Amino acid sequence: MIRAADLPDTLPVFPLPGALLLPRSRLPLHIFEPRYLAMVEDCLKTPQRLIGMVQPSPSPGSDDNRLHAIGCAGRLTQFSETEDGRFMVTLTGTSRFRIRREVEGFTAYRRCDVDWTGFDRDLGQAEADSGFDRPCFMRLLERYFDARALSADWDTLREAEDELLINSLSMLLDFEPEDKQALLEAPSLATRRETLVTLIEYSLRGGTSEEIMQ
Repeated sequence: MIRAADLPDTLPVFPLPGALLLPRSRLPLHIFEPRYLAMVEDCLKTPQRLIGMVQPSPSPGSDDNRLHAIGCAGRLTQFSETEDGRFMVTLTGTSRFRIRREVEGFTAYRRCDVDWTGFDRDLGQAEADSGFDRPCFMRLLERYFDARALSADWDTLREAEDELLINSLSMLLDFEPEDKQALLEAPSLATRRETLVTLIEYSLRGGTSEEIMQ
């Protein structure tokens, strides 16, 4: 397990809209762009093997490359290479971070100076959610899956620990990038669960992301 003292001041960052990584969760990635192939190769040479997943935050009608202020670092825990040179990797969420500034340099990929302050609980044990009404939540989830003709292993979902269930659904369900960012920035598991419920309910009612954010 990575300690707070081992967290670096600078991270390579992978801006990927809609791809959410949360602490203690796993995110599989298929890497094929040359700049990100180089990023993974460089990451493997470092002791922490950390990559920062962050959502782009462009202005409406703009082509700028702005990033959201908060992302989540993942440790590269699985790696394989295909015959044609692509990488199949898995990142395991380590801790969220706040971007201080982007670092100018000679790498093809982007790097940022980051601040880990305020995310101490990310390095600890899995969170519990004492106010979680699981039966009510599972009924809502079944309605959501039925509305989208999705299948699920319901026995596994019902038996999953609170954090695993809430974080996995936050990562996997098809929400807009800004909604994913709200789930990432939730200060606690209970807040993330409340945000997730709101997103599911609005989706079932045909609501839009703009309505949710108001």
